[in-house]
Parts: sequence; structure tokens; C-alpha cells
Amino acid sequence: MRGDIKAVMERDPAARSALEVILCYPGLWALWAHRIANRLWHLGLKLPARVLAQWARVLTGIDIHPAATIGPRLFIDHGTGVVIGETAEIGADVTLYHGVTLGGTSLSKGKRHPTLGDRVVVGAGAKVLGGITVGEGSRIGANSVVVKDVPADVVVVGVPGEIVKRAWSKGHAPNLEHGDQPDVIAQTLRSVMERVASLEQRAGDAPHETPFTTRGGTWTAVEDYAI
Repeated sequence: MRGDIKAVMERDPAARSALEVILCYPGLWALWAHRIANRLWHLGLKLPARVLAQWARVLTGIDIHPAATIGPRLFIDHGTGVVIGETAEIGADVTLYHGVTLGGTSLSKGKRHPTLGDRVVVGAGAKVLGGITVGEGSRIGANSVVVKDVPADVVVVGVPGEIVKRAWSKGHAPNLEHGDQPDVIAQTLRSVMERVASLEQRAGDAPHETPFTTRGGTWTAVEDYAI
């Protein structure tokens, strides 16, 4: 529990004291409730585990299945709308922002939820779906949808999520710098507009043929003006 409180203090500059973290951080309450529910689940007390998880969801707005495997020092920032599925696995020092879903894409009873390596950061509203693996130290951009494996130490953004660059890493601390992520949609639009401008320029430099009719028939005149 001390490690959980320390993780919040290190990763949230708004946290001013340990007492404030204990009293005011629903992500911490959800995590502690999950630890109890997970123990009950593995003791075979599955119904009490589900009931406890449901009450934690009502209290915090965070839905964690009691069978999910969660490593030390998970930080769920703000937390509302976070969903962690039954077969999800989360490593150490992971950070999840509000609206994150670690969801399944299969009706099978086997592994159907993602695995997050150590120090992974998942931005607000991102969806990581299926039995995929996100390598340690990687970052998932806000509102991204990730449906395939992600290697270690990369940044993934977009729908569907694509690798856009290597993640900056300082020691073993989670990288919370969301502002330096590239805007892949803007880059694509910029590339398209540059291509259109190039084609317009080429078309403007080319002769333009205009048909006209005389008494002897139809002829084509070549006019040198831009379209």
C-alpha cells in the first residue's frame, strides 16, 4: 500500500500529501478493492469476489474484473470509465488514464484481453483490445485503438493504432509526456494537400486543349493558360 501511495505521489503533481491520496483518489480505492477481490477469486470464492468488484465499480466508476492480474504500483489517474477485463495482465509501474479499456474481442474462455508490460502508459480514452501484448516502456496515445502487438519502447497513436516513433525513456520512470506525440491525421492531410498542390502546379504548366468548330469541321486549339 505504501508503494501504491508513493506511485501516485511520483506521477501526479496535484497530489500534495499521502493523506490526500488515501482520501481522494478513487483509482487507489479500486486497486485496493481489486487486491482483495482477486484473493477471494483465487480462493474459489468467485461470487463474493464479483460482488466486491461490483461495489468498487459503483463507488469509483472503475470496472476491474477480480480475475485480472495487476502488478505493483499501478496508477489509475482520475479513473472514471476505466475497464480492465478478466484475462488482462498488467505489469509494474503502469499508468492508465480515464476512459481506458483493456477489453476482449473474443467469446472464447481463454486469453482474450491484453497484456501490458512494465512502465506502459495508456492515454485517456484509449482502447487496447484482444489478447495482444504491449511491450514495456511503450505509450498508447489518447483515444487510440490498439488491436495488434506493440513492441517495447515505442509510441502508438491513431485508429487503428500505428507505431509513430520510439518512446523517450529516462531511466525506468514511466514517460508521461503526451504533448510531444505526433498528430498522424494532420501529417496525412498535410501530405495529401502537398500532393494536390503539386498536381495543380503540373496541370497549370501543361498546355490546355480547347475544341472549336469552323465551316470545315472541328479543330483543336492549344491555349497556354493555367487551369
